[in-house]
Amino acid sequence: MNTHSNPSSANHTESVQAHTGHTDHAPERKPISTGQAVVGLLCIVLTMIVLAVLGILPRIHAQSALERKTVELAMPAVIAAPPVPGKPIVDLVLPGNVTAYTDSPIYSRTPGYLMHWYYDIGAHVKKGALLAVIATPEVDQELVQAEADLKTAEANAKNAKIQSDRYNSLIASHAVSQQNTDIFTYQAQSTAAQVASAQANVQRLKELTSFEKIYAPFNGVVTARNVDIGQLINVGAGNELFHMQAVDTLRVYVSVPQVYSGSAKMGESVGLTFPEHPGEIFTGKVVRTAQAIDPATRTLLVEVDVANPKGELLAGTLAQAHFKVAPVGDVFVLPVSALIFRSAGLQVATERDGVAHLVKVTMGQDDGRTVQINTGLKKDDLVIQDPPDSLVDGEKVRVLTPAEVTAAQGGF
Repeated sequence: MNTHSNPSSANHTESVQAHTGHTDHAPERKPISTGQAVVGLLCIVLTMIVLAVLGILPRIHAQSALERKTVELAMPAVIAAPPVPGKPIVDLVLPGNVTAYTDSPIYSRTPGYLMHWYYDIGAHVKKGALLAVIATPEVDQELVQAEADLKTAEANAKNAKIQSDRYNSLIASHAVSQQNTDIFTYQAQSTAAQVASAQANVQRLKELTSFEKIYAPFNGVVTARNVDIGQLINVGAGNELFHMQAVDTLRVYVSVPQVYSGSAKMGESVGLTFPEHPGEIFTGKVVRTAQAIDPATRTLLVEVDVANPKGELLAGTLAQAHFKVAPVGDVFVLPVSALIFRSAGLQVATERDGVAHLVKVTMGQDDGRTVQINTGLKKDDLVIQDPPDSLVDGEKVRVLTPAEVTAAQGGF
């Protein structure tokens, strides 16, 4: 094997290296300038900012959407609708309490035992009719004693009067002393006073014995008998013997709302209907009013008297009084569920610009399902149906759209 190098090959290699400018050593690197370093750093920072913005903006947007959704869900969702116009009320129907014209419990004024009673419940009696008799032996004996005491007092008074007259006739002739004359004169006056006292006591006992007989105080019906023969009778209101009512004319008390109080005029005729007399109308008349509005109920108490000669109507029943009234403003009909009953009075909630407003109203007729609102509402109001119990004035609400209402109703 030939280990010698070829001179011609060596020369050729050197010529190639000289021609290309390359040698076996690595080329030298030029240093990076400060400007290039700053530009590179800025590019890195801008890249990081862009990446951060692209990552944070969606989060901010999602957070804002969540907050808006939370606030929207926190607001009460309500259904708002305009009130339905109703017909003006011309026939106001109100409940009335029927009472007897005169209603009286009957008690005893003297103690004793019941000997006899003459009328039971349901009996029609005239004024002065004897209802019962009470035996009062103690009072009778006291009367006998009082009469005897009166006779004694009268005798003593007569004797003292004679002595007084005798001494007064002798005093002029100085036959008796002035002192003795004065003594007999004062004794005559004292015994005369004792006679008056004894007479008063006798009269008192006679009055008590007159109460042994119980008489009817007026024409009426016996509605209760609470005693029987032999029963011990005590004096006072704790032991009612009988109860009587005058029912020839009945009183009907009606509470008229303040808004219609001007229609309750004296002498005005009022139709009265009773459940036990279907189809019949009885005519009463306004005879008096309380002349003041009750601040608790804002109503005027009116008394309507109705004749009851045949006794068809019963005291203690409930009547429907039909008043003719003049229309008062616009009338609207609302469901009962729209009403708010609070200490401030009867209210309804209206919605305007997403805010709830509580409005005081006055109610007319009520059929149990809907009510007539006489004052407080306008035709362009939007009334919140079935408002939440916690709803307050000025609270923001979210009104459901018709589609949401339909969807919510379809879910039940």
